[in-house]
Amino acid sequence: MSLRTNPDRILDNIDKQKLREEENQNNQNSQAVGKTLNTETPDLDATTPERTKRLFQVIEKAYTKIASNTELGRLASHFRAVGDIPNHHARGDVSVSIHYADSPRPDDIGMAPYEILPQRLLEAKKETKTSRPDVNALKVLRLEARNGVLTAYKKLAPRIKDALRDRADMGHVSVQITMDVRPASHGKEVGGEEERVGLGDLMGLIQKEE
Repeated sequence: MSLRTNPDRILDNIDKQKLREEENQNNQNSQAVGKTLNTETPDLDATTPERTKRLFQVIEKAYTKIASNTELGRLASHFRAVGDIPNHHARGDVSVSIHYADSPRPDDIGMAPYEILPQRLLEAKKETKTSRPDVNALKVLRLEARNGVLTAYKKLAPRIKDALRDRADMGHVSVQITMDVRPASHGKEVGGEEERVGLGDLMGLIQKEE
């Protein structure tokens, strides 16, 4: 009996395909992505602060997309009463990637780890007035996304200065922010506590560095 007509082989292949599809779906559900493209190129005589502000605005738009209920909602769903993070202890990373479409310069990438402890969800419950863990996780994840973008930006700042000096930003620029979540037992411990600052303070950080 050939492979095409062997029922066991056919069913086995179907099971493997379903397993691959489920794994791909799980990977998509464990990530939130915000991506934006800026095609308004700076004037040739644009100042460094003006060009820096443009990059910040692209990052800000990408953050707005990733912070949406649609994107972060997928991550928050992992904190449901019956889910893959039932103990509500999770870790993850927030990454910021800047792509200079019209320059040979490689992408500049910064990453910041984070950790969510069960106590964080209990604290969020006091503000949301709901016991739904996915709703409370959404509030905590949005805060971690904002803090993660800031931390990643701080790490990127020296490379962004290099990119501005090389005029790599004079063409189209895209930014992708990615946030993932996983059970704490599957990840590495997060290092020292990062300074908690909102995304709105990024412009203050930029001004200090100018």
